Amino acid sequence: MTELRKIIVTGGAGFIGSNFVHYVYNNHPEIEKIIVLDKLTYAGNKANIAEILGDRVELVVGDIADADLVDKLAGQVDAIVHYAAESHNDNSLKSQDEFIHTNFIGTYTLIQAARKYDLRFHHVSTDEVYGDLPYREDLPGHGEGEGEKFTDRTPYNPSSPYSSTKAASDLIVRAWVRSFGLKATISNCSNNYGPYQHIEKFIPRQITNILAGIRPKLYGDGKNVRDWIHTEDHSSGVWTILTKGVIGETYLIGADGEKNNKEVLEEILTEMGQEATAYDRVTDRAGHDLRYAIDNTKLRTELGWAPKHTDFESGLKDTIKWYTDNKDWWEAEKVAVEANYAKSQEVLK
Repeated sequence: MTELRKIIVTGGAGFIGSNFVHYVYNNHPEIEKIIVLDKLTYAGNKANIAEILGDRVELVVGDIADADLVDKLAGQVDAIVHYAAESHNDNSLKSQDEFIHTNFIGTYTLIQAARKYDLRFHHVSTDEVYGDLPYREDLPGHGEGEGEKFTDRTPYNPSSPYSSTKAASDLIVRAWVRSFGLKATISNCSNNYGPYQHIEKFIPRQITNILAGIRPKLYGDGKNVRDWIHTEDHSSGVWTILTKGVIGETYLIGADGEKNNKEVLEEILTEMGQEATAYDRVTDRAGHDLRYAIDNTKLRTELGWAPKHTDFESGLKDTIKWYTDNKDWWEAEKVAVEANYAKSQEVLK
């Protein structure tokens, strides 16, 4: 493939996108220019990349569905790495317009530009497009199931407005590869954790609740299983696919980190010096998926990738420390975030 020198990272001021920008900046000096295209919605934050803005990293505030802007930027680079998305399931149940606009129309706009300028395009997606899996018998409290995992051959079965718009964006990328020769790859990843994640998300919400003196909240019985991966490992996986992946292929990125939500919350509480039971159970989310699990065999065997952060407890400690040390990054939003949750959550007795 053409050697990469200049790239666009959409959503590069958000959680996962900004971690990728830092990863490339720190590990790949051959990349001369990283253009971060971000709308700076509530989930994006200039502070996430402020320390590296300069000659190599440029922030362009704009909408990925703005065809004129995207065309102007695409003519300056060799590749587009597409992270930008509306991604919060709870928000997608309340209003769907922004999810369709960003996740589908935005992706269409980007691939049209990539096609015009013959760019390498990598589309970052989610394992939620596959729906959910049965619980596992071999993990305590995980109910029934055979331990199946998602692969790139798993049929799509999205269960929320969010995951359905991501599924639609995956499919249009695949169609453009076949119909127009788009030089694209796709990755579907499991749940990320690490620095710069918005405090509405599960792990940072629990950490910041404890730091703010608020009792943590757990949806339902807490048995829902997520396959956790540190965001640095996700970044290295995306880079591996971008530079080594086969055009038209889909790769799943995961770190074999299955844990149910109750386990994770209790680990956070214990690590932060609280009683493991010091939380409230609240009404469950509508359509809450049971279990996600990634089979990363294809990425490991075909492209030689492996995760670095395989000790979840250690990664969780680092994440707790980051939120503890960076209260100025999240404190101003805490009251509003919890007020929004309170509208739909009732404490269970």
